[in-house]
Amino acid sequence: MTQRTTPPFRADHVGSFLRPKALLDARAQHQQGKLSKADLRKAEDAAIRDVVKFQEDLGLHGITDGEFRRTYFHVDFLEQLDGVEVHGGIATKFHRASGEVDFAPPVLKVSGKVRHAKPIQLADFEFLKSVTKATPKVTIPSPTMLHFRGGRAAISKEAYPSMDNFFADVAAAYREELKQLGDAGCTYVQLDDTNLAYLCDEKMREGARQRGENPDELPKHYAHFINEAIRDRPAGMTACIHLCRGNFRSAWVAEGGYEPVAQALLQDLKVDGYFLEYDDPRSGSFEPLRHLPKGKIVVLGLVTTKLGELEPKDSIRRRIEEAAKIVPLDQLCLSPQCGFSSTVHGNELMQEQQAAKMRLVIDIARDVWGTA
Repeated sequence: MTQRTTPPFRADHVGSFLRPKALLDARAQHQQGKLSKADLRKAEDAAIRDVVKFQEDLGLHGITDGEFRRTYFHVDFLEQLDGVEVHGGIATKFHRASGEVDFAPPVLKVSGKVRHAKPIQLADFEFLKSVTKATPKVTIPSPTMLHFRGGRAAISKEAYPSMDNFFADVAAAYREELKQLGDAGCTYVQLDDTNLAYLCDEKMREGARQRGENPDELPKHYAHFINEAIRDRPAGMTACIHLCRGNFRSAWVAEGGYEPVAQALLQDLKVDGYFLEYDDPRSGSFEPLRHLPKGKIVVLGLVTTKLGELEPKDSIRRRIEEAAKIVPLDQLCLSPQCGFSSTVHGNELMQEQQAAKMRLVIDIARDVWGTA
């Protein structure tokens, strides 16, 4: 099996890592007014240098900054667009083995025209690029994160009497961000999307109906929306998408196999690769992967980030073999199922367990494909 020299790589990861205590302490001091924004950034820089070395020492080829500058995987990016406001959260039930968790992530509302008024990830990318010789990877939220949860009610009718104009403006803002990143040398971008995964869950689909949306049409609409957002990316930039069913302190929200969105996701969506959760039965079978065209890559998220217990290597290899009955092995890669810390709070496992999970991914990739 030939080594992949472009992303996604045989052994890859979704993006976020557990925040070290020193960084959490610095954030707390900043929130209390005891540490300046400039000094907080210095603390972030130091932590990012460490997490980059951690990834490089493991043997990873795609390197992120661990999302160490963020509180939430999506809010920190989207709130920097003109026209987007953040409001108090709506309580949501997250589920985990030890019981339910109440979480109220901030709600995003569109109060005015959406514009890309300034670079968002540029400075962070330039720092990451300066501290790694591998391929720096930028993770940003999918543009659908501005629509699904609130729907029409969360988007100003004064600013957008026509929803077509809303989708066009958001896509244009993303195109400008990707252009600036591409001009700076970025070749690997990942869009993090909960909503296509949520549309696999009948409860979430019913919620969409109650908001006046058609859950059968939304996957196709979202595929077109994302395509518009990434359509002008530089020829050398790989764009992937990660589907997540919720990830907060080892808890999740949605369940259901990919069949309801498979055709729109795998055929209509013009990305280069897919990071798909497959760590437990909530994600269903590999059968929907039959829609994958030649030339696209699926990164199988078979190693969970929600539990510290290490999966047996043989069981992961058997799962890869099972997927390879539907998709050629050369179109498959391996990663953890999600980030280790989609929010600053982090999942409920230790730094040592996180490292063991990543080593497992790399070891299996070398066993299966002969390379990480």
